[in-house]
Amino acid sequence: MKLSALRNRTALRTAAVALTAVLSVALAAGTGSADQDKASSVSSVTKEGRTWHLKVYSAAMGRDITVDVQRPVDESQPAPNLYLLNGLDAGEGTASWSAQTNALGFLSDKQVNVIQPIGGRGSYYADWIQTDPQLGINKWTTFFTQELPPLLDATLGSTGLNSLAGLSTSGTSVLQLAEAKPGLFKSVAAYSGCAQIADPMGRQFVKLAVETWAGGNTANMYGPADSPLWAANDPVINAEKLRGTQLYVSSGSGIPLMRDVEFYTKSAPGVQGDVNLALGMIIEGAVNACTHNLQSKLDSLQIPGTFRYDPVGTHYWPYWEEALHDSWPMLASGMGI
Repeated sequence: MKLSALRNRTALRTAAVALTAVLSVALAAGTGSADQDKASSVSSVTKEGRTWHLKVYSAAMGRDITVDVQRPVDESQPAPNLYLLNGLDAGEGTASWSAQTNALGFLSDKQVNVIQPIGGRGSYYADWIQTDPQLGINKWTTFFTQELPPLLDATLGSTGLNSLAGLSTSGTSVLQLAEAKPGLFKSVAAYSGCAQIADPMGRQFVKLAVETWAGGNTANMYGPADSPLWAANDPVINAEKLRGTQLYVSSGSGIPLMRDVEFYTKSAPGVQGDVNLALGMIIEGAVNACTHNLQSKLDSLQIPGTFRYDPVGTHYWPYWEEALHDSWPMLASGMGI
């Protein structure tokens, strides 16, 4: 074979490889653009009696989010929406309102859509500044305040009035969400949540939940300790944004009753049960201090709120279920029922 022919064939092969690469990039870019242009929507609805299982596509997170809805006692009439948020594992495991309490039974005779999003473990339902290797893309503030509400109103035929309740880590989240879009949630209940996150104690509480228990990295959430995003998302610092929202905030003292001891020791026998009991006491004691700080800030701003301090109680479900019952009249008032 002549050298010139070999060179031509090599050149053609090189050109073909290059063209293939260019086309591949172009096709990938086109696909990415289509995904980015895809609007938030309800992808599917599966009805199981009064429970509707929704798949809601979040454009902000680029994936479907499961949202379970318990429909109101009279489905023929419009009803408001009560967002009932789970704690650290975000309903992905058994640490949820539906598994640990009779909350859905309590709400079953109410004229309200009970909204339970599934997903977002360890995220604090926040908008993270970057993707986390362990916890993925988190743009939950955008999802809850911009994407989901109009989709629920259209799909459920709801009244457009919303309330919000959460426990533990979500006891912080519900306050942040209310401040992110004042007026969207007419009434908000926070059970055993630490309302402060920007000071060393509050930031350490967040790190304990996100990093130690969920395996994420708070640097991907709000950045390093000196990042202004910590203060920008601190419910106590931004308490003025809660003006006009009906508020209920509760906390125990950290002092255990016998039922607390039995719960922790039976759920994890041996030394681990004792460790969990100690953690439940310490966490609730710290939450109690956070709650008092939030009340002091609201008092200084002359913003009213209902605060419940139980003289006993650790960080677990029976106390949150009692608080839900206690706060229901306030939540219902905000939803016009």
